[in-house]
Amino acid sequence: MKKKAIFLDRDGVVNKERQDYTWKVEDFEFTDGFFEAMKIFSEMGFLFFVITNQGGIAKGLYSHKDVEILNDLMCNAFKTNNLQLTDVYYCPHHSEIEKCLCRKPDSLLIEKCIANYNIDVKKSYFIGDRQRDVDAGAKVGLNTIKIKANESLLNYIELIK
Repeated sequence: MKKKAIFLDRDGVVNKERQDYTWKVEDFEFTDGFFEAMKIFSEMGFLFFVITNQGGIAKGLYSHKDVEILNDLMCNAFKTNNLQLTDVYYCPHHSEIEKCLCRKPDSLLIEKCIANYNIDVKKSYFIGDRQRDVDAGAKVGLNTIKIKANESLLNYIELIK
């Protein structure tokens, strides 16, 4: 049976956008109301995935290990809130340095996730704070919601079915 999911952009949706690369634990702060919204979505039966561009790796600003540390922080915070972050997919490339199919607005990471977890795209959503996020979700047939950076997801509960 296919599952429904909510795909989340990271910076600006899961954690506060700082107008700079976020790769240090001390700079990572969850957006207001984030876990309250996740609890509501969880009660609605959604799985959760984070799909994030991490072009700072290609630029040499930080490493895969730095990203994995923040991924672990997110997973542990979900567990602390009695939730599960099913998986995190990230693109380490940057379009100024190299071409790839996984960097949003391309959809390869979402396609992999859909295939690996048997996701029903018609019942699933992509929530992002940039046009490239919603473009990536739309390419694979997800319902898409564009929010303002750092806005509480509690403001969008009624849009999710």
